[in-house]
Amino acid sequence: MRCASCRHPVGSPSGARWRWNLRGAAMTFGKALIALASLLALGGSVSAQSSAEVAAYAGADRAERLVAGAKREGTLTVYTSAAVADMAPVTAAFEKKYGVSVKVWRASSEAIVQRSVTEARGGRFDADVFETGGAALEALHREQLLQQLKPPPAADLNPAALTSHGEWTGTRYNVFVAAYNTQRVRREELPKSYDELVDARWKGRLGIEAADSDWFGAVIDRLGEARGLKLFRDIVAANGISVRSGHTLLANLVVTGEVPLALTTYTFRAEQLKKSGAPVDWLAIPPTIARFEGTGVARRAPHPHAAILFFEFLLTDAQELLRDREMFTARRDAEPPAGGVSLVFIDAARSLDQSRKWGKYYREIIVGGAR
Repeated sequence: MRCASCRHPVGSPSGARWRWNLRGAAMTFGKALIALASLLALGGSVSAQSSAEVAAYAGADRAERLVAGAKREGTLTVYTSAAVADMAPVTAAFEKKYGVSVKVWRASSEAIVQRSVTEARGGRFDADVFETGGAALEALHREQLLQQLKPPPAADLNPAALTSHGEWTGTRYNVFVAAYNTQRVRREELPKSYDELVDARWKGRLGIEAADSDWFGAVIDRLGEARGLKLFRDIVAANGISVRSGHTLLANLVVTGEVPLALTTYTFRAEQLKKSGAPVDWLAIPPTIARFEGTGVARRAPHPHAAILFFEFLLTDAQELLRDREMFTARRDAEPPAGGVSLVFIDAARSLDQSRKWGKYYREIIVGGAR
């Protein structure tokens, strides 16, 4: 009997050698597949170890090694909730300075957390840097997706920008203010407190952002829970409120006059529009709530040198770029909001812990009562 493919008798020494060589090749191929699978499975661990090692290195040549490593990696990916117009100058400046390409994926804070957790559970690690709201970053910290880092230089930063665990750092903060259309709202009728919004003159004139439950919780906390919840129920029942998705959209609707007074716009957006000549101004209704946006490096960043370099860039060079966009930066010497406004900073960890509670109230009172 002969083998159909090699014409050697199956029982012959040549046939035996052929069968042994085939079996050996199959075993070698199988071992290769197992080795490859092991490497792929360990890919995240290798990245995590590299991120930790890069973060821990404190030699005199640290800066040079960081830049050299970033140039070798050549690119990094940032998951951000910042508007394209606000992030573009930052990424362009980084690319120009270091020659490292920045890929940006933009979405809401909630979407960033959802995607990052889903990817991690599937063994996929695409993001190098996260740049988003404090509560979202706190959620990523609790999911063990962030690398502990020492921000440079911590002494120059607002203490409210720092976290106890060191896995993310505030880069800028948003101040929630009421923006108004100067052609639809007279300065003399502007409210000095939330209590004044129950007045009938505000009927059909109020707007708010659809997802600002953290702002809502912070305001109610300051007003007193029972009093605050009743007050906002009364405001919505008496005058209605237009609920819109997105702070940029809400601010633009103030410009057009469709929403004469928006309760939760960001100061920097109102200032940008005002300086462009739009009929917009803003006022702070106490308590004035501020929320830090921040940045953190992925624990399993595929480009750890570039990731940490970008993290440090956001806390140094980029601070001036953010200030030029009318943002309040994390630097200790940054100018506060005009008019001596006293700020209440949202505690990101507490906000995350209470998000279900305030989200429920916000949907029930604000979103559910919208018209």
